[in-house]
Amino acid sequence: MWNYEKRLEFPISIKVPNAKMAKYIISQYGGPDGELAASLRYLTQKFAMPDAQVKGLLNDIGTEEPAPCSVQ
Repeated sequence: MWNYEKRLEFPISIKVPNAKMAKYIISQYGGPDGELAASLRYLTQKFAMPDAQVKGLLNDIGTEEPAPCSVQ
């Protein structure tokens, strides 16, 4: 199901660091309404579910939540 390749999906090269933008990006992942918080909520709720299909669904959502969107 998973294939791990140690490479960036979109290679980047940061020439001029922007602290304001970095702070915004970190808040999206680590803030109370960020991706990490949502992901952890899904992953912890799966342990309280009696139905195996619902557990699987919550696990899938929780592991995909922090994944970057790829629009093509």
